This record gives sequence, structure tokens and C-alpha cells, in this order.
Amino acid sequence: QVQLVESGGGLVQAGGSLRLSCVVSGHTFRRYDMGWFRQAPGKEREFVAVISWGGGTYYADSVKGRFTISRDNAKSTVYLQMNSLKPEDTAVYSCASHRLGSGTYVSPLNYDSWGQGTQVTVSS
Repeated sequence: QVQLVESGGGLVQAGGSLRLSCVVSGHTFRRYDMGWFRQAPGKEREFVAVISWGGGTYYADSVKGRFTISRDNAKSTVYLQMNSLKPEDTAVYSCASHRLGSGTYVSPLNYDSWGQGTQVTVSS
């Protein structure tokens, strides 16, 4: 079975930075596109960023220019560097593996495996 474990969340003041990590096991990590999603209180889960197996990236407009997704295939790990954090970034952040042969990266319906998430809280 595919397993994903996130870490790196915490409390930070507005304008600060955090780096999230997601360690993946159970499949050939290098072949899979990997995404980050988040869910704030009272809201639906939303797309944040994705990185393809070849290194291509795509970001939600709300985080573009502030967040950077990257991967280290040797360590089977995907990262999310978050800079210039805002209170509206507060949410539980989860990583997920994109389903082979599926369509758009934005929809969480196109991802098969999910981690338990890590809490990110940004104070005013």
C-alpha cells in the first residue's frame, strides 16, 4: 500500500516561512506526479500546487510567487516551501499522489493516496 507522511507544520507569524515535507513509500515515487492540497476550517479542500514526475510545476493563483513545490526522488520526498505567509493560508496541508492516466491536476478526485495532513497556522 502507498503511504504518505507529512511534517513541518506549525505556528508562524504573518510574513514568515515554513517548509513542509511529505515522505512517500509503497510505489515507485519517481513515476508519480505529486500534489499539495489544503483545507481551512469551514471550507472545502482546495488545490495548492503540483509537481510532475519530470519536474514541471503548477500553482493556485492564491499562492503563486510565494510557495515553491519541489521533489527529491532519491529520498522519495516532496516539499512545499511557503514564504510570505498570510493568515488566510491557515489550514491543514496534505500531500497526495496523482492517479496514473487521470485528467486535471486541480481536482482532488484525480488523486489516489493521501497523507493525514499537517497543521499550518499563521497569526496576524
